[in-house]
Amino acid sequence: MAEQHSDRIHPESVVLDIGGDVGALIIYTEPGHVGAEIEIGPRGSARQRTHVEVVERRINNRPVFAAVFFGLRAGNYDVWKGAATPSAGVEVATLDWRRSP
Repeated sequence: MAEQHSDRIHPESVVLDIGGDVGALIIYTEPGHVGAEIEIGPRGSARQRTHVEVVERRINNRPVFAAVFFGLRAGNYDVWKGAATPSAGVEVATLDWRRSP
């Protein structure tokens, strides 16, 4: 996590256009991470990273602190805490129950 930004509460909804091989990733955090940027990128490709800010939202009038990455192709991603080393790995996948028995 890098820069710090605003810490206003975001009342707007998150709308995700997902399906096929396009998904989303939500990273929940502690309140102290509000305003920090989290980066992700395709596993093993440090140059193709993207970042989003951790914001506070209200769900059922309760605070939730999260970074939402949308429009991600199915695959493996590194999550970056700093500039040098990824701190976690995650898989973005789809599950299609329409053809399930």
